Amino acid sequence: MAPAATRSTIFRLINASQHSACPCHGCRSATHNHAHHGALALNQLRKFATPVQTVEKEYAFEVAASNLRFGEGVTREVGMDLKNMKARKVGVFTDPIVAKLKPMRVALESLESQEDLPFEVYDQVLAEPTEESWRKAIAWARQHDFSHFLAVGGGSVIDTAKTANLFTVYKDADLMDFVNAPVGKGLPISQTLRPLIAVPTTAGTGSETTGAAIFDVTSRAFKTGIANRALKPVLGVVDTANTESCPTAVHISAGLDVLFHSLESYTAIPYTERTPRPANPILRPAYQGSNPVADIFSMWALRTTVKYLPRIAKDSGDHEARSQMLLAASFAGIGFGNAGVHLCHGMSYPISGLNKKGPKYKHPGYVVDHPIIPHGVSVALTGPAVFQFTAPSSPDRHREALAVFNGVTVTDPSITSIPDSEVGAYLYESIASFLNGLGVPRGLKAVGYNKSDISMLVEGTLPQRRVLDLAPNIGNVAGEDGREHLTRIMEASFEY
Repeated sequence: MAPAATRSTIFRLINASQHSACPCHGCRSATHNHAHHGALALNQLRKFATPVQTVEKEYAFEVAASNLRFGEGVTREVGMDLKNMKARKVGVFTDPIVAKLKPMRVALESLESQEDLPFEVYDQVLAEPTEESWRKAIAWARQHDFSHFLAVGGGSVIDTAKTANLFTVYKDADLMDFVNAPVGKGLPISQTLRPLIAVPTTAGTGSETTGAAIFDVTSRAFKTGIANRALKPVLGVVDTANTESCPTAVHISAGLDVLFHSLESYTAIPYTERTPRPANPILRPAYQGSNPVADIFSMWALRTTVKYLPRIAKDSGDHEARSQMLLAASFAGIGFGNAGVHLCHGMSYPISGLNKKGPKYKHPGYVVDHPIIPHGVSVALTGPAVFQFTAPSSPDRHREALAVFNGVTVTDPSITSIPDSEVGAYLYESIASFLNGLGVPRGLKAVGYNKSDISMLVEGTLPQRRVLDLAPNIGNVAGEDGREHLTRIMEASFEY
């Protein structure tokens, strides 16, 4: 190995390689003088050089999603599904509220209808899971030797079941081993997990289709998660009867998650702009950037949500609207599960996490005994400002979104007449108006935050590299430019 060069030696050699005077007395021509000396100097430099790894952009994307079954009453089939899979023992996950409702009753009846199909129920999943609640669920799952898993509930339940499955297979691993870097180690998942069937009871997270699982790191006052294709359920059972008992506030919050899953994945950086290209396909992330397949699912979900979520807000008994929102949630899950989300979600994690220590806001309509800014609401609070900020990165895509909110085609004169430079401002107003119609709190101030909290919220956002790296226009989010951009977005989200 060559000895390390001093700083002065390297500068001297660089200077010599660029200088026309040659110290070699045998040189006669000026041309030879310059070239010969430069070659000598550069050869000396190579002795001290550290090989530079070229950071290459991505050149491929993958499409991964769970199998989906959609229909009225399909929950009653899960027992037969697990029997068909030759399940030996099933770990069933739900939360204390869903445990008492019809979807869980139907699922248990289906399991009980099958001969010789043992199962155990864990009904203590926490809404908006924490590191502690995940560790409890993991410990419970590890006490049993489950061959299969069944989750009946919202995203919190499905995500908890995914994690319990993962750490049942990785019996000696710690929770943070697979949590997204830089919060956790972000290790790859190379072992095959047990089959998981997910039965969503809310139309929002799309967790039945994805390999993502989110939780609250209470010690750091923000959310993060694990994102890996290996986590995705083998089957999502999307039963239109399962959101009948869902409170209106939960319908709206879940629907907001669908809305921003769609918008963020459609406006994420193109997959060909993501760096670095993985050295091994197993390292290719689940969140890859916008791509042609994800685009189709995301735009369908966006149009469906804009059309049907206001109808649910007015009448939660609207069966057509509830059915369409369930399908939209799964479609958006396929979209963002392959493209990824970015700023709204990245900033939502400290907004909801810090609430427990700071504002202690409790959203109306949620029957819980602790402060809560529901996930969909926390995502929506920054929505108008985020898409005003990202619009210059792809005016055409943001123009399409604007047309959807305005209920017209993208070729309508009211849309085509807007200059590219103003698309963001128009989209800000359209999103803000849509959220206002759903009764969403108007910015961070409305949920109890003060302007003095903004710097803390920004600091809680910066570690969310998994999603921030997909954000257009944000630059180096770990540096001053990224911090300044995030600060301006938070300030613009304070009230509107």
